[in-house]
Amino acid sequence: MTLSLAYQSLGVVYGDLSTSPLYVYKAAFADDIQHSETNEEILGVLSFVFWTLTLVPLLKYVCVVLRADDNGEGGTFALYSLLCRHARAALLPPGRGAEPGDEDQFSDAGGAAAKKYLEYGGNATAALGGGGGAAASVRRVLERHRVLQRVLLVLALVGTCMVIGDGVLTPAISVFSAVSGLELSMEKGHHKYVELPLACFILVCLFALQHYGTHRVGFLFAPIVIAWLVCISSIGVYNIVKWEPHVYRALSPYYMYKFLKKTQRGGWMSLGGILLCVTGSEAMFADLGHFNQLSIQIAFTCMVYPSLILAYMGQAAYLSKHHILEGDYRIGFYVSVPELIRWPVLAIAILAAVVGSQAVITGTFSMIKQCTSLGCFPRVKIVHTSAKVHGQIYIPEINWILMILCLAVTIGFRDTKHLGNASGLAVITVMLVTTCLMSLVIVLCWHKSIFLAIGFIVFFGTIEALYFSASLIKFKEGAWVPIVLAFFFMMVMCIWHYGTIKKYEFDLQNKVSINWLLSLSPNLGIVRVRGIGLIHTELDSGIPAIFSHFVTNLPAFHQVLIFMCIKNVPIPHVSPDERFLVGRIGPKEYRIYRCIVRYGYHDVQMDDQEFEKDLVCSVAEFIRSGGGASNSKANGGATSDGALEKDEERMSVVASGSMRMLEEDGVGAAEGTVGPSRAGAGAAGELGVRKRVRFVLPAASPRPNAGVQEELRELTDAREAGMAFILGHCYVKAKSGSSFFRRFVINFGYDFLRRNSRGPTYAVTVPHASTLEVGMIYYV
Repeated sequence: MTLSLAYQSLGVVYGDLSTSPLYVYKAAFADDIQHSETNEEILGVLSFVFWTLTLVPLLKYVCVVLRADDNGEGGTFALYSLLCRHARAALLPPGRGAEPGDEDQFSDAGGAAAKKYLEYGGNATAALGGGGGAAASVRRVLERHRVLQRVLLVLALVGTCMVIGDGVLTPAISVFSAVSGLELSMEKGHHKYVELPLACFILVCLFALQHYGTHRVGFLFAPIVIAWLVCISSIGVYNIVKWEPHVYRALSPYYMYKFLKKTQRGGWMSLGGILLCVTGSEAMFADLGHFNQLSIQIAFTCMVYPSLILAYMGQAAYLSKHHILEGDYRIGFYVSVPELIRWPVLAIAILAAVVGSQAVITGTFSMIKQCTSLGCFPRVKIVHTSAKVHGQIYIPEINWILMILCLAVTIGFRDTKHLGNASGLAVITVMLVTTCLMSLVIVLCWHKSIFLAIGFIVFFGTIEALYFSASLIKFKEGAWVPIVLAFFFMMVMCIWHYGTIKKYEFDLQNKVSINWLLSLSPNLGIVRVRGIGLIHTELDSGIPAIFSHFVTNLPAFHQVLIFMCIKNVPIPHVSPDERFLVGRIGPKEYRIYRCIVRYGYHDVQMDDQEFEKDLVCSVAEFIRSGGGASNSKANGGATSDGALEKDEERMSVVASGSMRMLEEDGVGAAEGTVGPSRAGAGAAGELGVRKRVRFVLPAASPRPNAGVQEELRELTDAREAGMAFILGHCYVKAKSGSSFFRRFVINFGYDFLRRNSRGPTYAVTVPHASTLEVGMIYYV
């Protein structure tokens, strides 16, 4: 499987990095430096290319960064998530998304850590044993200062936004650079009528292919990248042998010094073009969830790295013997290709450029998914395209937004120089962010020496800061594009995250205990009506504010209440026997339960009727297996949030298949069943239909005691009467007296994003005939 993934990764991860020879030399020699009769400039650029490729993709990413995955996921936001798990650095509580029992669902890689983490209620410091030395000190500083937590989040968001910007720019520059080879293959001046329409057509086709999934695209594209790598390495060897066998001298770092000494400011500015030789390196880490660490390492070290070095050496060897250049385009890749094979190489290059765009597109999908799961991006539709690999996903909305922006940039610039400047700034910013976050991971997560972390950030940070300064100086020449794109996406993420935090804080501050709610019964005259009330909530503890709002305004609820929370866990499938996590809220006689329903990322949610039956069966099995014992003594009548949290610890996984429920018309209760002797109305409000419900106990099970039988009868009676779905619909508004900034962000920004993003998945699947939607305004 690893070799298969390594093969696929060539078609998905390395397309961008492999096509960089198309434009690196052209970008490096654009305006800033000119050739002389000597070869110092050419050899100096080659030396920079070689050492940049060796230090950044090979040493930094392949040897170090790829090891810092977050349950198999990569990218800057994965590093942020990893840090939040090892220190309470998240602005949203770190344990919010997990519930008791989920530790059993995690993969082996993260299962032990997740279990220990959950046992301590999300307290990272306690779960990790407090750490020692530098790790403990850094963790305490990070947890004590909220401003540092905000800086960490902003850093992660900047990196993520630049990855999205790169997802716009890389397809544009890769495809446009490939079709620019028509300059040498068509009559003078005619190529400009073909290049732009052809590039736009190819880009539309590329984005239209995304819905087929990474694994299909990877198998389709991998032979193209392999053919391209073989092609450029063969041409490189040919040029080295024919034109300059001694070009290997440029591998000495001394030539970098000579290059900068001779060209000075022009040489420094040309680093923005040289930087493009590592564009696509971040995709190795961002696409980690689509493959695995070993497969990506094998593909790079055995195939990609040696091919690229040979290609760049071959171009340098050709240019060293051809000083007289007829126009700027001659510096491009195609001039070093023998004329006999130029057309076939052009065709392969165009196909490889399409593949090169795939790497950043899939990386962008992974980043958006991570942001969404941490409440930093509006909800989008996430389609899992593989049953075997968790991270292989497709996001339709993001795909089409990227396509529109990519076409706009291509049509707007029509120039590899400006596209290169823009892409270079996006790439180097992501690398700088990764270096900063990685230094914290070395101390906090790997528990290495703080001097090792400092050495890491000083060494790689210095290299990347040099390239960053050279890219930023070209702000007016195209580098403004990734900054504008990053600013836009950053604004969306910050507004959504701010609104999500305020909404969650309101939920926490306004959730109530069941004892407090039921103590209002005499004053409100609360009555219990027949049937099951199924309340959907995103909280996995306590009574949500939306329900207390409903009861205080309409003092009646069903004889059996089930608070249901749907959770997605990071495994492909959850077995039916482990899908439902059931617990009791309050004393036994109140008949109020909590059910957490867990789905894997590749599970298909059940249809309404089947889901209702399994849900009721899981509650019945919970009652039969001893979960029906009263919690009132354990609570001691307490009404604090602490008591509520303790109730959640008594939740247990129940196998819905161990007890069966039969729903029949006009059939009496049979032997070995538990059920009432009267009929009720159907769930969909069909009052004329008489339905009988009975639970069939397992053959070898002992007869339940009288208390359990009574509770099962009441559940059966409620099921016969029907099930009502109560959905909360909250509107977040700024408090009166809030600042203009808060009113603008909450009332306009967050509200606009909420109305135009996808709602919770359960809201789509519930039957409309038996749905009650409760609206509530959250003043934050």
